[in-house]
Amino acid sequence: MSTEAHGRLVDALRSIDRGLLLVVTGAGVSAASGIATFRGPEPDAIWKEADVSLATAETFRRDPVRQWRWYLERFRALDGARPNAAHGALVRLEAWHEARGGRFLLVTQNIDGLHAAAGQRRLIEVHGTAARLRCSRSGCRFGTPEGSLPRGDFDLEAFRADPDLERLPVCPQCGSLLRAHVLFFDELYDEHRDYRFDEVCDAARLAAAVLFVGTSFAVGVTDLVLRLAGARGVPMASVDPTARRAPASGVEPVPLAAEELLPELVRLLERS
Repeated sequence: MSTEAHGRLVDALRSIDRGLLLVVTGAGVSAASGIATFRGPEPDAIWKEADVSLATAETFRRDPVRQWRWYLERFRALDGARPNAAHGALVRLEAWHEARGGRFLLVTQNIDGLHAAAGQRRLIEVHGTAARLRCSRSGCRFGTPEGSLPRGDFDLEAFRADPDLERLPVCPQCGSLLRAHVLFFDELYDEHRDYRFDEVCDAARLAAAVLFVGTSFAVGVTDLVLRLAGARGVPMASVDPTARRAPASGVEPVPLAAEELLPELVRLLERS
């Protein structure tokens, strides 16, 4: 598994001492857990099969039944998933860096909850989570800017069996329709406090090194990190088996699968 890029990544992580190590993960980190990526080369990549407009607030307002049917299929695929070796290695990376006196933050674009299930402590789920729902009425205590509810508190099987507007889940506080607690494509990162976007911005400004794992660099949070961290010239690398060239200026491509590279990477770091 030894490559020049791999060796440079080990050296870069060793060199940042007590600085902030920022890790940004995308769907690729969960691929080995059986979860389809969004824009990857796999034939089951989600946006090859689905219209991106499904994941918008406009679709929720216009056709909540259609959107809920799609999200329930997504949630069904996530519910049986378990963390893979890449998730476990990132937990160990956090422990290794903090044991040296360093600071660590993992920002994930994923809603699958696998980083938390693996034991990641310094974690921001910047696109929300499949584990919770929220009220669609702004200002409701269970809606924006800070409320949500556990998805497990609602029986969605009646709707799944017979999709109909009358069977959609409603807010126990105000009776409005509930929606997925995720960032839609036509929404902003600062619309809900759970996204913790201010903390992400601060981390991008302060990071001593950035490790991207399994991301296509097609969303706003990666643009933000590239701009704020890249402007300072900090070491940045991208672990992606399909990356044969730099995905963005200043980012070192490491063309290996995360579930293969990261455990070996952490093993080498732990020995140092």
